[in-house]
Amino acid sequence: MTTVSPRPWVSVVIPIKDELENLTPLTEQLVKVLSSHEASRTAPVDILYVDDGSTDGSSSLLDRLAEEHREVRVLHFDRNYGKTSALDAGFRHTSGELVVELDGDLQNDPADILNMIPMAAQYVLVCGWRQNRHDNLLRKFSSRLAFLVRNVVTRDGVHDTGCPLKLFRRAVMERLPLFEGMHRFFPALAMMHGFTVTEVPVRHYPRVHGRSKYGVWNRLFASLYDLVAVRWMQSRVLRYRFKGGERQ
Repeated sequence: MTTVSPRPWVSVVIPIKDELENLTPLTEQLVKVLSSHEASRTAPVDILYVDDGSTDGSSSLLDRLAEEHREVRVLHFDRNYGKTSALDAGFRHTSGELVVELDGDLQNDPADILNMIPMAAQYVLVCGWRQNRHDNLLRKFSSRLAFLVRNVVTRDGVHDTGCPLKLFRRAVMERLPLFEGMHRFFPALAMMHGFTVTEVPVRHYPRVHGRSKYGVWNRLFASLYDLVAVRWMQSRVLRYRFKGGERQ
């Protein structure tokens, strides 16, 4: 007889701000993909949407999806607080040993999660790397410029830290300091604490429904401003070991 664990083997955290037309297909894709993994035979899947003050009807649809799919849960903010707050709330309300970060815009393929899972046996943070990006030239330019400047400061070597598809082991989540804007620097913050990080090529699709929440200002200039805080944390982080090699 198969023993079923009450603890999810994977939790997916998805911040949502006005993504009404994307929610049903995204939910169906996630349930299909994650249920196909062998781990789903003995433990449940946890899909947690964090409604970040949506005003387009997404809130009501999320509640209906939670009623229709046992894998789905929803947290509703009382207003819009931003992506970092939504991720922080999601991380705090999940219990899976593996935690996936994913946007709700359908520009990433949930099937790529299955390619990232094997890497979690060796790495604590697995980052998606969009090889063929379907963004306009301005967004590509701002992302490229932000990468060049960020890498000079953080030296994390990650090509696409802005990719919203990431896979965490719980150990790294519990050490990451989250302040406004810090979700842009997950790889650097993980390395700062001595965790291993890698990248996996993932697919990227054009946005079909809804509007992007990021422009040049909050994609480029805000992240450059936050670099000062990240660099300060890197220079002040506590690193020590007990006898026997145990790290704190």
